[in-house]
Amino acid sequence: MSRRYRFEAAATTTATPDTVWPLVGETARWREWAWMTRAELVRPGTSDPEGVGALRRFGVGPGGSREKVVEWDPPRHLTYEAVAGLPVRLYRADVDLTDVAGGTEVRWRCQMEPVVPGTGPALAFVLRRMVSGFARRVCRYADRLPPST
Repeated sequence: MSRRYRFEAAATTTATPDTVWPLVGETARWREWAWMTRAELVRPGTSDPEGVGALRRFGVGPGGSREKVVEWDPPRHLTYEAVAGLPVRLYRADVDLTDVAGGTEVRWRCQMEPVVPGTGPALAFVLRRMVSGFARRVCRYADRLPPST
């Protein structure tokens, strides 16, 4: 049995949760602030196109991952699970937007198990850096937006 790795990353923006939410909650908006060249909704969710059950694809060039939205509570919480494209199993990420003095904290909490035993520390390092980058980038981008964009 593989070890489960957990990690998190957070950043703060002066923007409100209502301004930040569409950036993380709407698949196509990821191309505005993340390094992804591809961000597309593959299948809509059951009650909201971007909500629970939605299947999203993200990538750069020919590579990428697919993820399924499993929790959806705008404008505060999003949970997604990777279903393809990452060398891990049971990858789950919770993204929380929390009011803080002067803005919003964006926090990614992740967990995963490597597919190949022994690769966990390296994968956790790479994925931690990736979600840290997501948190920083979305906050920097949101800082430049007018409220509720």
